[in-house]
Amino acid sequence: MASLMDRYPGIDDLERRASKRIPFFAWEYLASGTGDESSVRRNRTSLTDIVLRQEFLKGMLKPNTETTLFGRTYASPIGIAPVGMTGLIWPGADTALAKAAADRNIPHTLSTVATTAPEVIGPLTQGNGWFQLYPPRDPEMRADILGRVRDSGYETLVVTADIPAPSRRERQRKAQIRVPPSIGPTLVAQAAIHPAWAMGTVRNGLPRFKMLEKYVDRATMRQTAGFVGASLGGTLSWDYMSQVRDLWDGPLVIKGILDPADAQRCVDIGMDGVQISNHGGRQLEAALGAAEALPAVVDQVGGKIKVLFDSGIRGGADVARAMALGADFVFCGRAFMFGLGALGDAGAGHAFDVLHDGLVNVMHQTGCASLDELPSRLVPTTPSVA
Repeated sequence: MASLMDRYPGIDDLERRASKRIPFFAWEYLASGTGDESSVRRNRTSLTDIVLRQEFLKGMLKPNTETTLFGRTYASPIGIAPVGMTGLIWPGADTALAKAAADRNIPHTLSTVATTAPEVIGPLTQGNGWFQLYPPRDPEMRADILGRVRDSGYETLVVTADIPAPSRRERQRKAQIRVPPSIGPTLVAQAAIHPAWAMGTVRNGLPRFKMLEKYVDRATMRQTAGFVGASLGGTLSWDYMSQVRDLWDGPLVIKGILDPADAQRCVDIGMDGVQISNHGGRQLEAALGAAEALPAVVDQVGGKIKVLFDSGIRGGADVARAMALGADFVFCGRAFMFGLGALGDAGAGHAFDVLHDGLVNVMHQTGCASLDELPSRLVPTTPSVA
């Protein structure tokens, strides 16, 4: 019988299978970008235009992918990025992702708007949990959330900066996606023809913003969704981040940085890292591809803080490309969700295996025994703009 790697050797294979197992409304939420989706395409082309030089006659190579980041050593420089409304995309997703992170020894970033609370997920990560904060406007709520996150075992905090306002996401509008979903004949029909998703939802219950229900008078999904819009985001500033720095004594990362001047401000106010990201092409269709922005940020910070990367990763070669451009670590969101949608709970670990195996293979093909050799294999090119 063929192994999972033989049947689904690529993230694209997982994506195709997942698209058949996830209901249309949930798939559109996961897969869509904004506008004409040119920034989604630009994320890919800005990576695939990167070419690596090969060196041969290296003898018996044993590529080492272990990576130490913020004092913790991980098996590979590949982490799970935060994804909102995880339980809508695949039932029980947060639990499966956390367990995969613990099993593969990689980081898992839980979103503020995930569908399971940090008190549940934190212990499952066995110390590999990161938490992504959508900044609350209320200082008391912010302090309470950070206390809960810390007590749940999270050490690294990631603050998302790249959603100053909701984007238009026209494709989602045309799919009539609502948060919470409006349960009617169309949604029921879509769910009914996807039995694995439907049965998983029966077992796990309808998705809810479990993290935030504490702060809502009547914690229905509709009330909590309205609370999210009214209480989170829209006020993030450098002063706000300085306040968070004072409140959080662990590693602190700002996610969504694309501009070198912004990266320098992160250095100046004491951040431990920046995460280069255009939110997977979901916020601004005219945004730089994440890989286009990466080299200038790396040059600007000059090793003073860590540079993390996400947006557009679809294989181990993309991980290698990002690291060749100077990234210290790479995160993926959609790739892991494709794995869950394709294979259920086992899919998150398999998605990592695909990415990791691809990275190791690239290191063999380019003659790199260690990750820090990858930048020397970069062939200077000018990434095209889609």
